[in-house]
Amino acid sequence: MEPDLFTAAAEERQEKDPAASPLAVRMRPRTLDEVVGQQHLLKPGSPLRRLVGEGSGGPAGPSSVILWGPPGTGKTTLAYVVSKATDKRFVELSAITAGVKEVRAVIDGARRATGGFGKETVLFLDEIHRFSKAQQDSLLPAVENRWVTLIAATTENPYFSVISPLLSRSLLLTLESLTDDDVRGLLRRALSDERGLKDAVGLPEATEEHLLRIAGGDARRALTALEAAAGAALDQGEAEISLATLEQTVDRAAVKYDRDGDQHYDVASALIKSIRGSDVDAALHYLARMIEAGEDPRFIARRLMISASEDIGLADPNALPTAVAAAQAVAMIGFPEAALTLSHATIALALAPKSNAATTAIGAAMEDVRKGLAGPVPAHLRDGHYKGAAKLGHAQGYVYPHDLSEGIAEQQYAPDALKDREYYTPTRHGAEARYADAVEWTRQRLGRKRS
Repeated sequence: MEPDLFTAAAEERQEKDPAASPLAVRMRPRTLDEVVGQQHLLKPGSPLRRLVGEGSGGPAGPSSVILWGPPGTGKTTLAYVVSKATDKRFVELSAITAGVKEVRAVIDGARRATGGFGKETVLFLDEIHRFSKAQQDSLLPAVENRWVTLIAATTENPYFSVISPLLSRSLLLTLESLTDDDVRGLLRRALSDERGLKDAVGLPEATEEHLLRIAGGDARRALTALEAAAGAALDQGEAEISLATLEQTVDRAAVKYDRDGDQHYDVASALIKSIRGSDVDAALHYLARMIEAGEDPRFIARRLMISASEDIGLADPNALPTAVAAAQAVAMIGFPEAALTLSHATIALALAPKSNAATTAIGAAMEDVRKGLAGPVPAHLRDGHYKGAAKLGHAQGYVYPHDLSEGIAEQQYAPDALKDREYYTPTRHGAEARYADAVEWTRQRLGRKRS
């Protein structure tokens, strides 16, 4: 028996006893018109509407699509609606349990159905990012030849997690987090709908607002929390779900952060940019999100070490040693105590004076090298330790700086093409002010022309 998105047995059970299914399942939209949010994907003529049979087929049939979005935004729901509304053969696989063998079986079945009965096949593949490159490769012939129309769902950035050939053969549809108004509408529908709670309990405004905060744009989370709180209220004989009941039922909001997915990079980026912007409170918020999500503390520590050089540099020479010490401590102690060390380092970096002079200096120098601005090393700087070096003029005329009272010799160090180039432009922020004075003084002693 080939896999199906929602088996006949489950559907029969739901019809006989709707309460046996979770509220989030019972409240799934039955048509695209019932879908809340994602209106940018549901306009007339959109790929999803064509998948359910709205529009022409033939050579201009619906394209395969990749649905990318955070959890709870409706990826599985859209596949469910397609499965109900389309007259096509519908098959579901999960990348968690399926492999190349299962993919090939679906493709073979699709070719038989097309050739024998003229029946097109829609394949829903959940969590495609869990498929290896080889597993994703096995989909290519079927998608390219349209033996199947693929609907693939992922919470991870497909540009990182889906192979390029498959991306190029599919339309990438980005789902957005639901707004508070979207989730509010779902909650109110679930309270009154016959498939939902049938007005068995009320939802005061304060409780509704807390539910919205808990949901964070995730419809499934909102409905799951509502169902749990409603059950507790009814058990206690309450006519409404009080805020206290909700708080007791739902201990805290789940952290909206998938440490293996795209948000891993988004939150890490926000942490570093908050440190760069000297907003210590925002930096601590993003640090807390990473810790609560179970992020590897060594990854956080590495990002802090990079920030110390990239955004602070010599404005606070202690920034890098602080970040390095934090990384060493984190490696030795781990969580939960490592949270204290990471907080220590994050606060120090956020409040340190900022300079990106070291960053721009090496960037400018590397750019010149890439452009070919290099040239031979001046003869007096070349290695003079081997036999015959003197005959070549190597190391001849080199002045040893330690022999001079000021410790600086007026001689050329850079190649001719770069002899007057200045890469390091120090700020006067924090401790870097003294480096600004030092670099001006040394350049004068070296006899450098002002650029």
